[in-house]
Amino acid sequence: MASSPEIGVFGAGSIGCYVGGRLAATGAAVRFVGRERVVEEVRAHGLHLTDWRGADLKVPAAEVRIGTEPEALATADLVLVTVKSAATEEAGRTLASWLKPGASVISFQNGLHNAEVLRGLLPGRTVLTGMVPFNVAAQGRGGFHAGSEGTLEVARHAALAPFLEDFARAGLPLKQHADILAVQWAKLLFNLNNALNALADLPLKQELSQRAWRRCLALAQAEALAVLDRAGVRPAKLTPLPTHWVPALLKLPDAVFSVLAKKMLAIDPKARSSMWDDLHAGRKTEVDFLNGEVVQLARTQGLSAPVNARLVALIREAERGDRRAWTGEALLADLTAAQASKG
Repeated sequence: MASSPEIGVFGAGSIGCYVGGRLAATGAAVRFVGRERVVEEVRAHGLHLTDWRGADLKVPAAEVRIGTEPEALATADLVLVTVKSAATEEAGRTLASWLKPGASVISFQNGLHNAEVLRGLLPGRTVLTGMVPFNVAAQGRGGFHAGSEGTLEVARHAALAPFLEDFARAGLPLKQHADILAVQWAKLLFNLNNALNALADLPLKQELSQRAWRRCLALAQAEALAVLDRAGVRPAKLTPLPTHWVPALLKLPDAVFSVLAKKMLAIDPKARSSMWDDLHAGRKTEVDFLNGEVVQLARTQGLSAPVNARLVALIREAERGDRRAWTGEALLADLTAAQASKG
């Protein structure tokens, strides 16, 4: 492998442009493949990457190697797959025609099984599960802003060695894990809030500052934890508190919660979930790969997950245009009723 490995981004949306952009801004050789709308925007304005702590990096338009054709990744040593989960199989089939033997792939996507899908479609390549714990919002004119903290997580593998310096230099060090599934489930527990944030139609920080919305999240998390217990899955500990204590923390009064959970509220005041963004853009959401995963695992264990099933149904209604103006109290009553009906 050359001394300067080439990194590709397949799915140049918010996550792909932010992660790839920071790599490019700090000297890595990066090629982006995305949809025409984003390609045209970046070709016109370049990339402007910022975060809630004040990072501010730019890549001039002339220096961004971006296009719509996947053959641009034929020479890539590492490809970051950042498409929506529903597009994973299509992405794998496309990349199978172009990736060179021995190339490595990291799935930086929501959900639990994307790397498995890619692995089955990309024989001869190393496919690793990754996770992006922070929120990224498109700002327009090539701007992408990370609104919360977090470190890129990935399954431990020797194939990552040539790229570690690039990610560290970009301020995005790769944290490697022997048990990445436990990390995925821990992140998914927090991502159960994506649906709530979309229904709340509020910035994340404002939503999580209100007890009624947090109690909705506590219901969804407690239900998921019960399912995971039955399945023998132990989520990783991503916060100072044990995972099973988080629902109780969420239910505390606002004044107490704001003191005990300062890190959880360390979010840009304007940040919103990707599911909120998808609904407002008229795109299909990833609810099946978040709350839907809890519902599916419950079925395999002979259980029901009425709270998360109700959230899936409400997001599906919103996708069809039947979007209600929920308050936290109203949704809490709705979810409590759904839970009681299956009790």
